[in-house]
Amino acid sequence: MVNVQDRAARILESRQKIRPPYQLDDSLCLYSPQDNVDALTHPRIRAWFDFLDRYEPVLPDGRLRVLLLMPCTKTKPYPMSTEHRRINQALSDAGFRPTADGPLLPADAPPELRSLAPLRDASGVVLHRAVVSEPLGLVPYEHITEWEGQGSPASAYDDPGLFENRGNAVSPWRADCTAVQISPTQWKWGDAERAAYVAMHNEMSRRVAAVVERLAGVYDRRISWVAPGLTHRSFVVAADERAANKVVRSRAVAGGRLPLVGANDLLPDSLRIACLPTLAQCHDARERLAVRMGCTVSRVGGVYSRGGGDATPLALPELLAHLIAAIRA
Repeated sequence: MVNVQDRAARILESRQKIRPPYQLDDSLCLYSPQDNVDALTHPRIRAWFDFLDRYEPVLPDGRLRVLLLMPCTKTKPYPMSTEHRRINQALSDAGFRPTADGPLLPADAPPELRSLAPLRDASGVVLHRAVVSEPLGLVPYEHITEWEGQGSPASAYDDPGLFENRGNAVSPWRADCTAVQISPTQWKWGDAERAAYVAMHNEMSRRVAAVVERLAGVYDRRISWVAPGLTHRSFVVAADERAANKVVRSRAVAGGRLPLVGANDLLPDSLRIACLPTLAQCHDARERLAVRMGCTVSRVGGVYSRGGGDATPLALPELLAHLIAAIRA
């Protein structure tokens, strides 16, 4: 177990998450909410935000254009993660193929999954993949590894700093750290961490909403494929969607409560992002996973939560069937 109080040791761990030939930018290791807020003024992040303000996707013609938002992963580049590989394999198996030449993943990636270009199926559905990321807001798939002639920050950072439930999303070396150590490996956030979390959360939601609204005429449908109850889903859902998605509406800070704002709070109803999988779809997936495993639903918990391996439930074929159906609906 890496010593949470030793930033140098944590950076060594972070470097293991970046697949060659890409390399970690040590200044983009964000281990706490305060680190995240500071990152908003980092030169590479500011340049990325400027890029998003003028970004225009190049998409082929099709009968339907769908924006698919996927979660960021600890493995970089994201498509090399187990989760993205399984999602992209399901899209490939469903007949979605790259529509253009473009950036490719390293040669050790499966050939059918190397392209980062938009996808299209035989029926004319065009699928543009992007990633919901902290601290980058939104990362178009074609710019995961490069943008405007330079390496993309999306393949050079590590940011576990907004995931309080992991118990190590803290930076004890900071003067503004208010987290309290409750065991050798677990920390509890204080007011400074919770306030910084809300600030960063709401800024990420704003960044996602700004891109979606600016590109309103580009897509016919917008779908997020993000795990229920987690931070990425919280970035998306509106206040009236939070209870159904099991995400909180606010955080307690210094005796009061600060509201959490999702991208859908900031978008008109016509541009709202559909948040999948629904809890009903998750329940259905558990039942079908139990049938596949030949056991009761109560016995599939561990396999379900790990997506059948080093992933999340989003990677399960039982859930991915719902994603394919939603894209083509």
